Amino acid sequence: MARPRTKGAGGVRTLERGLGVLEALAEAGEAGLAPLAWRTGLSKSTLYRLLQALARRGFVEEAGGVYRVGPRAFAVGQAYPRKSLLEAVRPEMEALAQETGESVNLAVMAGLEALYLDQVEGKRLVRLFTAPGSRAPLHATGVGKVLLAFGGVPEGLALTPYTPYTLTSREALERELAGVRERGYALDNEERELGVRCVAAPLFGPGGKAVGAISLSAPASRLSPEEARRLAPRVVEAAWKASLRLGFTGSV
Repeated sequence: MARPRTKGAGGVRTLERGLGVLEALAEAGEAGLAPLAWRTGLSKSTLYRLLQALARRGFVEEAGGVYRVGPRAFAVGQAYPRKSLLEAVRPEMEALAQETGESVNLAVMAGLEALYLDQVEGKRLVRLFTAPGSRAPLHATGVGKVLLAFGGVPEGLALTPYTPYTLTSREALERELAGVRERGYALDNEERELGVRCVAAPLFGPGGKAVGAISLSAPASRLSPEEARRLAPRVVEAAWKASLRLGFTGSV
């Protein structure tokens, strides 16, 4: 006698729908129930049940009716690429932090934000700490501007002001990104947080695609604009060496 298949088939279909919801959220960055229903083609009631199940496991998080990919999805999704990316970049991050005494970060683009994957803390008495898994705006950080310059500006990017130095017009941002591409690095001149400055450079993978960014960050009182520009070639060099380990051939 053949076994009943209804339950198993339904479970697979639910899984496929749940994965589709995660993919849609990853593309959108964040979305409310109605826009997400339109993206996925699911009814609001079905979508809501899927979102609640995903949220209970940490794959989705919700705030004020807006949903985004949760930390558990980040942990699972990065299981394969995280290892190869960290293995390639970590030695250069450690060397840069040891040489300069400042904190060095690794970030990738995640929807409409930069997602920090790793940090090597500096040895200075006063140093900056960025927790792996934390997020930051693309337009107001060094890593974010690098990712935008070499990976493209995603649709729907909001230019939220954080300090008086934040770039809040599309024209100003485009000019800045053109400069980043020309120089090969980006500066965050207290644009996300007053008193914090950083210099960032892109990481390239096979085929010349930007796959991430590393940054050196420090208190602005210690890392002046002149000092950041002086250290920029060293940050670019570290990113370049890590890129070669990732399979980059030297042509963007």
